[in-house]
Amino acid sequence: MSETGTDFSTRLHDFAKSELFNKTFREGMDLVEETAAYLDGPGREESRALTRTAALAYAGESMRLTTSLMQVASWLLVQRALRDNDMSIEDARAEKYRIGKGLVRKSFAGIEELPETLSSLIARATRVFERIKRLDQQLYVEAEDNSGANAVSEQMDRLNAAFGRP
Repeated sequence: MSETGTDFSTRLHDFAKSELFNKTFREGMDLVEETAAYLDGPGREESRALTRTAALAYAGESMRLTTSLMQVASWLLVQRALRDNDMSIEDARAEKYRIGKGLVRKSFAGIEELPETLSSLIARATRVFERIKRLDQQLYVEAEDNSGANAVSEQMDRLNAAFGRP
């Protein structure tokens, strides 16, 4: 593995073993569980009391919410698998494990009538999703972009050294 690859590997493993990761993992997975419990229990009851327009907004927003949280959970589980040596770095780097670009935030009519609990879950999930998207960007995408630049610089340094140039 090249020095750049070693740095990348170290960076990923350091992150996956960090308190930041542990805190983010707990927060993300707790939010997944809290959301599931709400949507299967109190949320179901609250949705029955909504107007038709608000009920459609509820359905659309709850689908977006669960989709974004499943992306969050998947990303967190990949990082944990990497930390526990249950997954290789090469596998963890695969595009299929990158966090999505986000969900289209088209407003639904009736969104202002949504139950406060659902609105709160949406806001919290959006913050967690955006934080994990930034982490994914920093850990994987920027590292890949920089590794290409470093590889070119390393090749140029070798060529210059071979031809006696500073």
